[in-house]
Amino acid sequence: MNTKFKTVSSSNISISQLMLPSHTNFSGKIHGGFILSLLDQIAFACASKFSGNYCVTASVDTVNFLKPIEVGELVTMKAKVNYVGKSSMIVGIRVEAENIQTGEKNHCNSSYFTMVAKDENGNKALVPGLILSNVEEVRRFQNCLKQIALKKQSDAQKNSIDFGSIESIMSSNLYNVKLDLK
Repeated sequence: MNTKFKTVSSSNISISQLMLPSHTNFSGKIHGGFILSLLDQIAFACASKFSGNYCVTASVDTVNFLKPIEVGELVTMKAKVNYVGKSSMIVGIRVEAENIQTGEKNHCNSSYFTMVAKDENGNKALVPGLILSNVEEVRRFQNCLKQIALKKQSDAQKNSIDFGSIESIMSSNLYNVKLDLK
């Protein structure tokens, strides 16, 4: 366990970028893939700033696209470390789009990335402990613990098949699927 500790606020980072026509999808809105690329960049910067190491994306745990982003809006992403393990960190990211003519802001996306710190040889590196300084930081940390527990539970269940449950689901006609095991 690392004896060095850092505050959540020491990980805070934000980036802003004007959305251009070249960032759009076929419907004229900003492409989700472009936003995902920016999310990965800020998650890297946040985790690297906090850990003092090069970091890699281990998983994208949640990406909620809440509202579309328009061409000409200023997108601001704010990231902070919400949880730390031995070498991993969960980075929470909030995305807001601002109409620069009216000043109206919309919360467009919330995302959670698990990042892992690496040393100069590519091995996992210890990250500083996390100092929680207010109730909101404690809430975010607790939510990460819940997400980790749900992920472990889901991973454990993925390798088992309950044929009784599958047969009752199949016979319910709720799903457009046919079971044809050979």
